[in-house]
Amino acid sequence: MDNYRIARDTLGEVKVPANAYYGAQTQRAVENFPISGLRLPHSFIRAQAIIKHSAAIANRDIGELEEKKANAIIHAAEEVMNGRFDDEFVVDAYQAGAGTSQNMNANEVIASRACELLGGERGDWTIVHPNDDVNMAQSTNDTIHVAINIAVAEELNRVFYPAITKTIEALETKADEFHPFIKSGRTHLQDAVPMRLGQAFEGYAQSLRNAYDSAKEAEPFLYEIGLGGNAVGTGINAHKEYSGRAIRAVADTTGLPFKQPKNRFSFMQNTGASIRVSHALKEVAIHLIKVSSDFRLLSSGPRTGIAELTLPAVQPGSSIMPGKVNPVIPENLYMICSQVIGNDTCVTTAGIGSQLEINPMMPIIGYNVLQSITILSNGMDTFTDRCVKGIQANEERMNELMEKSLALATALNPKIGYENAAEIAKESFRTGKTVRELAIEKGVVSEEEAADLLDPEKLV
Repeated sequence: MDNYRIARDTLGEVKVPANAYYGAQTQRAVENFPISGLRLPHSFIRAQAIIKHSAAIANRDIGELEEKKANAIIHAAEEVMNGRFDDEFVVDAYQAGAGTSQNMNANEVIASRACELLGGERGDWTIVHPNDDVNMAQSTNDTIHVAINIAVAEELNRVFYPAITKTIEALETKADEFHPFIKSGRTHLQDAVPMRLGQAFEGYAQSLRNAYDSAKEAEPFLYEIGLGGNAVGTGINAHKEYSGRAIRAVADTTGLPFKQPKNRFSFMQNTGASIRVSHALKEVAIHLIKVSSDFRLLSSGPRTGIAELTLPAVQPGSSIMPGKVNPVIPENLYMICSQVIGNDTCVTTAGIGSQLEINPMMPIIGYNVLQSITILSNGMDTFTDRCVKGIQANEERMNELMEKSLALATALNPKIGYENAAEIAKESFRTGKTVRELAIEKGVVSEEEAADLLDPEKLV
């Protein structure tokens, strides 16, 4: 490191990039954890800054932190909230347990910027100290946990709910548009009784609406935050009014109903809210895989498959087969959902890592839940805009396949009984004749009765 300054912490001296706002503890983490190159996202950094901002307000107002110093910290935290210093958050997502390095990264960056605002230089902790001032009345153990809850709550409301709502509404619009079309149903990937294409889309929309409700049911648990619990929940080194004031400041800044937890020690020991949300995101992913997979099956062909749906052509599908167009948007969504399901497994496993008074695995819990929200939201937006809205129904193909369906024999049950209807279905498969043709040919129904019994409008 050619262009550096000497920074110090309780372990001694460390070389830090000369222009860095962070200090020795962050640099040690960079050197200790060269793991993935992945970083916690802006949403998490913003949440950290909201905590530092709220803490400075609370400590200033109760007289624990000098006003001039507090105001500089508040100003610096606002700049971090707005993304100005995202590049200064350099600790790998796979880092020291509980996120101590991540917390110190925030403390050091905000302290350095506050020093500048007060006329000093970056890293001059005699002006604003990262531990004593920026981290006043806090611990990694409560701030990282709280940052996860803040970031997840904000991202659910900012991107996830709008994205899933748009997808649901687009599917409902298609359900209305496709209501007149009748197609063969399929169970176990085999012929089943007819149904309306719109009814299938109604099912898709309601499945996602149910999954949306699961996320909304998990959301309130995010709003219980144990800020002020400090190291183990007792609130050591924090003024008795600090917790209430700091949490109110978080609520004011975010516009979300953050409040004291029912039990601070339970909050400190567990990451239950994140686990609930992760499970809800997995539920959404499972349903989206079902929908996207159905679209791939129903659009398969276009000459040798089902081909009842036509998906928008968004790009050429093959580097060797001219004219081939693949269902790339549903395929993309399947990959995204697979990652979300994998992320939930990671969150679940990390959740098991909670021992005694804290879960040391919090950084990777936060990373995975936030990544799931981001990619799922972006994936649904793309799926809705570039696939769902442009789907077309192939009525001629639906009519053709429905007429050939062996399951039409079901409509003959009331007239000739299950076993006789089964014989007609088997003969239809052997001979290639339709159920309608054989029923009339065998004289079990007249043409008029066949027209009535096998009328698609009556069958759905």
